[in-house]
Amino acid sequence: MNQRTYLDHNATAPLRPEVREAVLGALALPGNPSSVHAEGRAARAAVENARAKVAALAGARLENRYPTSGGTEANGLALAPPPGSTPGRAYLSAIEHPSVLAGGRFGPEARTVVPVTCEGVVDLDALARLLEDAESDGGRPFVSLMAANNETGALQPVAEAAEIVHAAGGVLHTDAVQMAGRLPLDIGALKADLMTLSAHKIGGPKGVGALVLAEGAEVIPLMTGGGQEGRRRPGTENVAGIVGFGVAADLAAKELSRMDEVARLRDALEEGVRAIAPDAVVFARGVPRLPNTSSIAVPGLKAETLVIGLDLAGVAVSAGSACSSGKVETSHVLAAMGAAPELAQSAIRVSLGFGSSDNDIQSFLVAFGDLVKRLRKDAKEAA
Repeated sequence: MNQRTYLDHNATAPLRPEVREAVLGALALPGNPSSVHAEGRAARAAVENARAKVAALAGARLENRYPTSGGTEANGLALAPPPGSTPGRAYLSAIEHPSVLAGGRFGPEARTVVPVTCEGVVDLDALARLLEDAESDGGRPFVSLMAANNETGALQPVAEAAEIVHAAGGVLHTDAVQMAGRLPLDIGALKADLMTLSAHKIGGPKGVGALVLAEGAEVIPLMTGGGQEGRRRPGTENVAGIVGFGVAADLAAKELSRMDEVARLRDALEEGVRAIAPDAVVFARGVPRLPNTSSIAVPGLKAETLVIGLDLAGVAVSAGSACSSGKVETSHVLAAMGAAPELAQSAIRVSLGFGSSDNDIQSFLVAFGDLVKRLRKDAKEAA
């Protein structure tokens, strides 16, 4: 098989070799972390060591990080009325991951969507107005605002939103899955009460994530029947996955200094795209973004056609639109930003990572240029 170019890190990053080695070592540990014998203590030590590394990535205390099966479970664990409070409404930004927009343990009648600007940044004035109206409900408001959008890369004003939320007596959760390992992350600096992380976005194993709690924050467990993780997430720990997450978190934290180089690669890619197709649109280009993410649309060219054509040329990217039961649906993120449906259906996402290089950008641009030229030639001949 010819060498492929992988530019879909926001979907999942390649497993780091160091993580693979650590996971294999953890799989060989025979003990249960809850057992008191030597084998159990060894497994517990491996889990606690990894927990410390993940906590450090999030700027959190060791005991305030709880493993989950991934970002989706962590979001579901977070999205519930705070323990001991009168249930209030959940306010979810319009660009959240589907696992957040599903509302967790807030029913449809208890959810409100917060709008975003045309650049894909949450409207803080709208949030403030909604929370003012919430005072009459009598419940404690719950707000979920992702740290960075997974499609456009647009950074969200989490700390500013947290001030508004806390002034209203509410709780703020942030899905920081995409920001982790790409920009400095600190739950205290973001002023968030709850934070979601996922291992496979930073080169860790799939199927493991974490919910991080600020000091004093609490959650209602999704499951009961075991004493693990302070009864917040009962069940025998996924030792190998947690260990792999810890190694990935440690490496990602050490590589933050390389993100300026990743941003340079992203900018070179976007410049090359505009040279090939001057009418191309880069979404959220006017606001601070993740250094690795580009959401690009070429008017008149369908995203799925571009994704398939690039895949055949050996380049992996994602579509800005999703297929469900064979039906193409416009990205809810781009729709919330007010993008025309025809343009939104043309959007592809290119996301770089720790192993991306100039050669990857060049490979993408060659394949992209050939594909756009051929598609436009075919469209002109068919007209």
